[in-house]
Amino acid sequence: MAFAEIADAQLFYQWDGPEGAPVVLFSNSLGTSHAMWESQLQAFTREFRVLRYDSRGHGQSTVTPGPYTIAQLAGDVLQLLDALKLDRVFFCGLSIGGLVGMQLGITAASRFHKMVLCNTAAKIGSPDTWNARITTVQQGGMKAISAGVVDRWLTAGYRASHPRKAGEVLQMLENTHAGGYAATCAAVRDADFRDSIHNFQPPALIIAGTHDQATTPADGRFLESRIRGASFAELPAAHLSNIEARDDFNRTVLGFLKSQGAHG
Repeated sequence: MAFAEIADAQLFYQWDGPEGAPVVLFSNSLGTSHAMWESQLQAFTREFRVLRYDSRGHGQSTVTPGPYTIAQLAGDVLQLLDALKLDRVFFCGLSIGGLVGMQLGITAASRFHKMVLCNTAAKIGSPDTWNARITTVQQGGMKAISAGVVDRWLTAGYRASHPRKAGEVLQMLENTHAGGYAATCAAVRDADFRDSIHNFQPPALIIAGTHDQATTPADGRFLESRIRGASFAELPAAHLSNIEARDDFNRTVLGFLKSQGAHG
């Protein structure tokens, strides 16, 4: 196991793929860990060095007192890159990972060749919704919300045809520390990039899921319209498009990363 020491926490991280290859950093969604990207490893490690990590409050990383902020979580990424002596990498983040990517693309663009923002939005949900979620988890733990969340993450058809994978996703969510989850919900609740996303600098690919009710294709189109030169792709999936539409996701993202100028 590998941990990076940052200012007030330890971040778990894992390397896969050939040393010396260009690095792509994956940032997990709320309520998951680095394991949510397992479906990407085989395809990406042919040509990239894959760096996955558990965001603060998740997986094996430190659960520090909340609430967290997106700026704080983005700072964690920069400290991780510094600890690993990585000057510039590719980035792919989903949901809150996409919000972290927005913050980084606005404030630390020079550290990234290209960025992929998946199943995310400049503003996700309403404060009332997030406050209710926080209260539910604080009072009832992760199992109080897990079934409903997975129902939104994966379509009913996918869950029925891939019960083992759906079960793994459910277990990953239920294994998330309730305090870390609630603290991270606050970061999503308070994030709003609608008036600043036009300052995003790196080349960007926006991915949306046709059946994603949390961060809709319209949310993705908004990001595309505000980020200069951004590309957009809609995949046949709900919220976890990297799992449900694995092959389309891998082909689309790899095509973008390897396109002309992809290596900075």
